Amino acid sequence: MSEENTKQKTAVVTGAGRGIGKAIAEALARDGMQVYCVSKSESSCGSAAQSICESGGNAHSLPVDVSSGEQIRTACEKLLTENECIDVLVNNAGITHDNLLFRMEEDDWMDVINTNLNSCFHWIKAIGRPMTRKRWGRIINISSVVGLTGNAGQANYAASKAGMIGMSKSLAQEVASRGITVNCVAPGFITTPMTDALPEAQRESLAANIPAGRLGAGNDIAAACVYLASDEAAYVTGQTLHVNGGMAMV
Repeated sequence: MSEENTKQKTAVVTGAGRGIGKAIAEALARDGMQVYCVSKSESSCGSAAQSICESGGNAHSLPVDVSSGEQIRTACEKLLTENECIDVLVNNAGITHDNLLFRMEEDDWMDVINTNLNSCFHWIKAIGRPMTRKRWGRIINISSVVGLTGNAGQANYAASKAGMIGMSKSLAQEVASRGITVNCVAPGFITTPMTDALPEAQRESLAANIPAGRLGAGNDIAAACVYLASDEAAYVTGQTLHVNGGMAMV
């Protein structure tokens, strides 16, 4: 086995302070990677990194407002000073500002696009170039079933997640010859603090419409990311892995 294959890989996970992002960061750390946990909240990304370290992993916190391209570029300069290259980038950070489109304020549209989609552009542009020199890299973008199916009241969110898929397919073609794969994971309904706050009857109604009979868990998404980040997934690129319990077979 080459030295490159045995060297510890480094991953950056955005939106890692809680929920799906935290589960992804923990799973990559368990897989032996050094993980940078990115979140707008210094306390949440710090807590996530501390939890990983207490479990025997290697993690660092990196507070960044991902809606700001300038903050992302500054963070990436720091990352690439501390590390020769980032091997795995998981763009997971996302927000919602739901409303019917005719009632939606422009700020609510732009906040979602900047955080969910434009942030991917900034992270990939800064971190991806060193990957091309190393000729190895994994870029994983966390989209959503809503990016494929749409959802009333979420035109901004659906546009950001659909845009992520289109961007990933295009980028995959640009960098495949450099040993870099670019894929999306599209979660369905996943148990999060937001869904935990829903009335029990509403949660049961959601689960009843899912063939698997349950909402997904953060670990379901994390497992998909661990695979896509692996050497074994070297021939998988430009794809969207749907993790939704069968609720949308697209």
